[in-house]
Amino acid sequence: MEFREQTQPWPVLRRYDALHLTRVALPLGGIGTGTVSLGGRGDLRDWEIVNRPAKGFTPENCFFVLRIGNPDGTERVTRVLEGPLDVALYEGGFGSPARNHGLPRFRECAFEAAYPLGQVVLSDPDVPATVRLQAFNPLIPGDVDCSSLPVAVLRYVVTNPTDDPFTATLCGCLKNFIGGDGKTNSAKANRNQFRAGGAIQGVFCTSDGVAPDAETFGTMALSVLGAETVTHRTAWANLSWGDSLLDFWDDLTNDGYLEERDGDGVAAPVASLAKTVTVPPGQSVPVTFLLSWHFPNRLTWTPDKHGLTSPVIGNYYATRFADAWDVAEKAAVELPLLEADTVNFVRAFLASDLPDAVKEAALFNASTLRTQTCFRTPDGRFFGWEGCGEQGRMLPGHVHACVELRNDHRLPVR
Repeated sequence: MEFREQTQPWPVLRRYDALHLTRVALPLGGIGTGTVSLGGRGDLRDWEIVNRPAKGFTPENCFFVLRIGNPDGTERVTRVLEGPLDVALYEGGFGSPARNHGLPRFRECAFEAAYPLGQVVLSDPDVPATVRLQAFNPLIPGDVDCSSLPVAVLRYVVTNPTDDPFTATLCGCLKNFIGGDGKTNSAKANRNQFRAGGAIQGVFCTSDGVAPDAETFGTMALSVLGAETVTHRTAWANLSWGDSLLDFWDDLTNDGYLEERDGDGVAAPVASLAKTVTVPPGQSVPVTFLLSWHFPNRLTWTPDKHGLTSPVIGNYYATRFADAWDVAEKAAVELPLLEADTVNFVRAFLASDLPDAVKEAALFNASTLRTQTCFRTPDGRFFGWEGCGEQGRMLPGHVHACVELRNDHRLPVR
């Protein structure tokens, strides 16, 4: 089932222009699942999906690219699907600390938000297309399981304002960082596998070297909706310095299709997934990616003090899905309804006569439910810490708000 753009635009509560994007980060993830945040310029940052806070953790080579091609296949232009870097990100004793800062990006960018809906609008006078990224994770009051999915939906809507058709290749890259969490890195013998079937195609990330009972053990997946032909790499070439990135960029820009590379010897290989579509004049075409994850081993506050007792508490979402690919397959089938229910909730909330400042304070702070401040134990109960540090474990103190959450059991993703 193709996940298509809605006939009505998403509701917007707050719009941020290009001068106010640096500190914007909208968490994408379910209740008790962890999140990856959508940055104000369209980047993915703060990958907090491995059972602990990880502000500032941005694995290298996790980004999306747009290649515009002529009808004969030749390249017109290629851009990272992000707005320009803030000038402060060009400072650094050893160069810019921003990931892949040397790659070309869109010149103009704006961010539109009505949590949990985040939209990034990209344009550039040298690119014959505009792009709107619509990103969300379902949030449906009264339906806690559908609000507890470990997945980020990333739909790129490419619009052709010209009088001629062009091809658009959307490519996502994901480093298999299993074994790392932003503070530690024990990645070893990680593997990526291409899979196709049902409503999605994509790459499935696993590890043969990380201990199965480790907090950082788990799986990830990057998939794209639709049965159309896609190309992929399960690994980038194992080259020195920046040559692995350059080899990927040259391969994609050449014809819009990816060719496999030998990644032997790389502990944490990078996978890439590309889908090419034709965009007719005056029309828009959506391409939807799913970023899903499954890290089952949430640990206690003091894992080193348990002796022979296992310190693993676990996660409720891990009892519902076998792995990250299972998450993507089941969520993909229900995406139209999940999106419709989420949008209807946001639209109904914004229709109230409360001042916008009050709406923003109430709606945007609901994001705390999705952060590492909150978690759900395997029996489904909800817990919340007093707060989180930027990295490492939660702040010491009591665990508050043990609540038994209930559902109305409407969707098969349960």
